[in-house]
Amino acid sequence: MTDPADDTTPAFIQQAAEPVRAHLATSTPLRSFLEDAGTLTLEERRVIVDQALVLLDQNYVHLPLKTAMHAVNPVQRLRVLRRRLERQTQATMPAEWLFHAEVSEIFHSVRDLHTNYLLPAPFAGQIAFLPFLVEQYTDAQGTTHFMVTHVAQGFSAPGFTPGAEITHWSGIPVSAAVDLNAARFAGSNAPARRSRGVQSLTVRPLRIHLPPFEEWVTVSYTDESGTRRELRENWRIVENLPPMVDADTISTAALAQGLDLDADETGRAKVLLFAPRVVAQERAVQAEEQAPGLRPGEIATSMPKVFTARHVETSSGRFGHIRVFTFNVTDPIAFVREFVRLIGQLPQNGLIVDVRDNGGGHIHAAEFALQVLTPRRIATEPVQFINTPLNLRICRQHQDASSGIDLGAWVPSMEQAVEIGAAFSSAFPITPEDGANAIGQQYFGPVVLITNARCYSATDIFAAGFQDHRIGPVLGTDENTGAGGANVWTHELLSALLAEDRATPYVPLPKGAGMRVSVRRTLRVGALSGTPVEDLGVVPDELHRMTRRDLLEDNADLFDQAGRLLQERKPHAVSVTDAVSVDGSLRIKVKATNVDRVDVYVDQRPGASVDLSDGQADVTVPGAAAARAARVDGFEAGQLVASTTEQLH
Repeated sequence: MTDPADDTTPAFIQQAAEPVRAHLATSTPLRSFLEDAGTLTLEERRVIVDQALVLLDQNYVHLPLKTAMHAVNPVQRLRVLRRRLERQTQATMPAEWLFHAEVSEIFHSVRDLHTNYLLPAPFAGQIAFLPFLVEQYTDAQGTTHFMVTHVAQGFSAPGFTPGAEITHWSGIPVSAAVDLNAARFAGSNAPARRSRGVQSLTVRPLRIHLPPFEEWVTVSYTDESGTRRELRENWRIVENLPPMVDADTISTAALAQGLDLDADETGRAKVLLFAPRVVAQERAVQAEEQAPGLRPGEIATSMPKVFTARHVETSSGRFGHIRVFTFNVTDPIAFVREFVRLIGQLPQNGLIVDVRDNGGGHIHAAEFALQVLTPRRIATEPVQFINTPLNLRICRQHQDASSGIDLGAWVPSMEQAVEIGAAFSSAFPITPEDGANAIGQQYFGPVVLITNARCYSATDIFAAGFQDHRIGPVLGTDENTGAGGANVWTHELLSALLAEDRATPYVPLPKGAGMRVSVRRTLRVGALSGTPVEDLGVVPDELHRMTRRDLLEDNADLFDQAGRLLQERKPHAVSVTDAVSVDGSLRIKVKATNVDRVDVYVDQRPGASVDLSDGQADVTVPGAAAARAARVDGFEAGQLVASTTEQLH
């Protein structure tokens, strides 16, 4: 069963669930919620459309790509909508939900989960939900099935438990209902859209999505005894958990955002509805208490909404498994520090890094984490603006590093575009390469990365970097990741960046409405250097179709396949066991595993190269007694396979 929650309910979980139940008890039926929704004036609607035109026409980096790939013209559609609004009066304007539907559809038409219209109050911060989750699996004959995997505490219906199979959704065969949902929601490729179609059956953040058109759904299902049953359940509305990061105020975290807001909102909703154990762990962290009721083999973490780390048993042996639920953190260094601490307590013979359903977040956090898993130097992904007068104005106003916002690198190429007609600026990294290589390799066993179609944005960047630096095989449960290759800025952030410009085109949006836009596109490095991530994503090296056993037995078949991939690869390690200064020289003892040569660098300068025959060596570097650091690179058959850095003073 994919985790957001355990399938057991011990006392500590029951206790942790009490505030969750109390919160859900305040939920509102959809019909009651909609009766009070909708207070935009005609002028406020015009402001929303005008600002959408600014963002899509002047800031949106993927506009040429999306226009070509999906045969859409969102800018012209907004102009037509603006013209219609000019002809309307307060008395003749249509219902507010129709206005939201049209603006949302225009944004969805580009199939970019970074580029969103965010609904105003009272929709913002609310979720529409049904009290269960549905996931899909594939049987041995290749047939897709849809199964209940989680049920909210306090909800029950005859035979409606994890393992019940959904056959129809409000009278429609469930596979067709998923396809209809998928067509409504953004997604850069077919697997991503279908994955969103499944997810949105039961959970819809109203910040991103319109409320459901139907007040209730009728679910036809077959229980585990084979009995066919049916239930009717009303949609309900409840306030979601608050976001983890402020993306609207000028900060490094806001400027380096690469986040699928839908996935982030849905992830928090799943914690609220289905994961009381996470609530319990977070409360323990806040109270500086020991985390209660950890599962066998699980390691306590200070970031329970971000990580779970544990030992897993597979048919190929015991390995480490770390689930990274999000990169949406304010402090990427703290993120990496906890990542290193957790994997250091896991088996060192092989590691499964699992980023399924991770919608991204802080691009620095995603790219900083890569160094931990490889001896190779990390090349961070470069990004480009689309060349427009407005983007150039923004970059010109923020090209002084002393201000903390340095966009100066992109200015010369954007100015040159006036003469040569280039569509995009030159490409430079968002993530500083020094930070992405500050601590180097920390895990020396083989690593496999698990992805799916709901991996997006900063997680796409992480997966691309993992593959481009040849860290290990990528094992996908879908044919592609979500393919979101961009840095995203909000309307409020763009407004703040031009706050000192009297001619700014940005004006405040009414009643808490918002917008987000892909502002810089990312390009891959390594063998695929220069290839955009958007719409292409990361194709896994190995494909695994989720099975019924995976959904009911904690990913058993998936972990077995990951274990086989790890078993095929051997660990490579180097370590410094002793380092002393003698007669003006530096003498270090090196221990290595599956390494036949080590090269030693002192303070980044080459010092010695020694062949190994028994996995250890004494290395002397003349004139290096005062060296501050020594780096030891291990090689096998001429290939760099391990690296470690020892601080000496």
